[in-house]
Amino acid sequence: MLPFQQVDVFTAVPFKGNPVAVILEGDALTAGEMQTIARWTNLSETTFVCSPTDPSADYRLRIFTPKNELPFAGHPTIGSAHAVLRQGRTPKTAGRLVQQCGKGLIQIEHDGERGFFALPTPRFVDGGEQLRDGLAHALGVAPSALRSITTVDVGPVWITVEMLSADAVLALTPDMGGLCTLMPDGRTGVTVFGLHDPAEEADIEVRSFAPGEGVPEDPVCGSGNGCVAAVVRQRRLIAKREYQARQGRCLGRDGRIAIRFADDGTIWVGGQAVTCVEGVLTV
Repeated sequence: MLPFQQVDVFTAVPFKGNPVAVILEGDALTAGEMQTIARWTNLSETTFVCSPTDPSADYRLRIFTPKNELPFAGHPTIGSAHAVLRQGRTPKTAGRLVQQCGKGLIQIEHDGERGFFALPTPRFVDGGEQLRDGLAHALGVAPSALRSITTVDVGPVWITVEMLSADAVLALTPDMGGLCTLMPDGRTGVTVFGLHDPAEEADIEVRSFAPGEGVPEDPVCGSGNGCVAAVVRQRRLIAKREYQARQGRCLGRDGRIAIRFADDGTIWVGGQAVTCVEGVLTV
């Protein structure tokens, strides 16, 4: 029997964020068994906390969608860190966890009730703009409704699309089959975003679609929001050093994601987390 938590991420209100299944003693499992469990939980990601091979790391995290293993993902990072601390593990460095994963070492810090991870350095990839007509058709809008298209690699690779407004994002009814056929090899999916009116509580509305990974719409996506943040910084869309995004309302959720731009160029992605299910997994 293996300790298990299901953690709701990017929310302080149970069942309003994005759940991740966290198996806290993953060393006992093979990669095939991990994939089978991830397929069974049928969440956007399931994680397995393992012993690190790097002495500077507190733990090694393996992250699985229902179909594949990922080198890194955002909400599983915050959710797994929450579960590790709840289990009673003591970080090697006070106030900071170091997660080893396929993308390398990820720094995780806490600011009060929120956890923040340092986004892996974004890499901008060619090839997004040539998909404009196909993306517009799959999203159910005119090509002119897509203000910009940028492919960003942070481990997961998101085709990141700016819409004309937050309301335009909320109104989308994508053709998931159409989105699947558009995804070149190595692309995770499509994240769309639009700016809110300045009077609104949040600055940006975000939605993420990854039907090829078995996740038609991700309720609240950390890596997708990290890619949005990279585009926001590159295009200077928001002047503030910290902004808030909302995601998940079309799925009955209300995720809140905090983005910080550090002086050294690091993008920090953060939010709250709450454990909703706790027990043991029998394997």
